[in-house]
Amino acid sequence: MARAVNEWFVANRRDLPWRAPDFGAWGILVSEIMLQQTPVARVIPRLALWLERWPTPADLAASPPGDAVRAWERLGYPRRALRLHAAAVAITERHGGVVPHDVDELLALPGIGDYTARAVAAFAFGLRHPVVDTNVRRVIARAVLGQALPGPPSTRRDLAAMDALLPPALPDARLFNAAMMELGAIVCTARSPRCHDCPIADSCRWRAEGYPSYEGPRAAVQASFAGSDRQVRGLIMAELRASDIRVTAQELETVWADAVQRDRALAGLIADGLVVQVAGGYELP
Repeated sequence: MARAVNEWFVANRRDLPWRAPDFGAWGILVSEIMLQQTPVARVIPRLALWLERWPTPADLAASPPGDAVRAWERLGYPRRALRLHAAAVAITERHGGVVPHDVDELLALPGIGDYTARAVAAFAFGLRHPVVDTNVRRVIARAVLGQALPGPPSTRRDLAAMDALLPPALPDARLFNAAMMELGAIVCTARSPRCHDCPIADSCRWRAEGYPSYEGPRAAVQASFAGSDRQVRGLIMAELRASDIRVTAQELETVWADAVQRDRALAGLIADGLVVQVAGGYELP
C-alpha cells in the first residue's frame, strides 16, 4: 500500500510552499497551525506574509500578541494566533529560537497538540512518526476497514492504525505521511471519491465490498454559523483588527443588535485573551 501511494504522490502531488526542500521547521509549524480547519488556498498568501514579517520564532516573540491576532486576518479561530505567539515565545526562551524536533518537547509548547507535534517532527525533521488528519483517517477507514466514514476520532486508535501502515525507512515514512493526506484531500474525498484515479483502488476493502453505507457512530455536527456566537465573535474581532486605537462600547453596539448575545461573545473573547478591556473601550492584546 505504501509503495503504491508514494509512487502516485510523487507523480501527482500539488506544488505547495511547505513541501519545498528548503522550507524550514518554523515555516512548517506556522503552516500546520494555519491549515487547521482552513482551506489551503486561503492559507498560502497569509503564510507568505506572516513569514516575511516574522521569519523566525524570535521575530514573532518580540512582537505584541495583538499584532499576531491582527495579522491572522480571517483565517478563523483567532485563538490559534495567540497560541502560535505563545509557542514562539516558548521556543525562543526554552530552545534558543530553534524549533525542537522531539515530539515530547513539541507537545510541551503552548497550543501544540498531537497532530501538529508529529507533523513538525515528520515533515520538518524527517522522523518516523504517524501523522493523522481527517483525510488520512478517511483513507484508512475505507481502504483498510471497509467503512465509508472513519467515525469519531480516537488519538490512540488512529495513530496505531497509521503506524501499522508506515514504512520503516525514514524517507519512505515521511513521504507516505504526506501522500496519505494528499490522497484523502484530492481523490478519496468525503462526498465524491474518485475511485478511478486511486492508486489503491484494487485493494480497497470498501470498494471490494460494494461501497457499504456507514452505520457506526458519527462525530458531532457543528451548529450553524449564521447567527451563532461564533459569528458575533468574528464580527467583534474584525472591528478590533480594523482599528489601531481602542474601540468603544458604543462602537461595538453597531456590530450586533442583540445586546445579550453581543455581551456574551465579548465576554468569551476577553476570557480567551483575544480582547483586552481598557479605559474607554476594548483593544487587541
